[in-house]
Amino acid sequence: MPGLRSKHTPAFKARVVLEAQREDKTSSELAQEFQVHPSQIRRWKVQVKQGLAELFGDHREKRNRDQEKLIQELYRQIGQLKEELDWLKKNCQKNNI
Repeated sequence: MPGLRSKHTPAFKARVVLEAQREDKTSSELAQEFQVHPSQIRRWKVQVKQGLAELFGDHREKRNRDQEKLIQELYRQIGQLKEELDWLKKNCQKNNI
């Protein structure tokens, strides 16, 4: 069935891109060898170039942002629980429970 798309594993894509980066073979030769379209190889190469900056980026900033969000959410929950506790104390005193 020629209409079905094949799904390639990340390891396969990496191997194809590494071969393309070596520039030992032309794009057409690689496409024939790995049975993928030459434009697909070019797209994978572009994805690799774009992803390299993130690979070597500073992950501490993201971790700090995530941690700050968590802290804010926890403080919000503490405030909500404190209000609920105060409300329960107030209503229990009124009803002499």
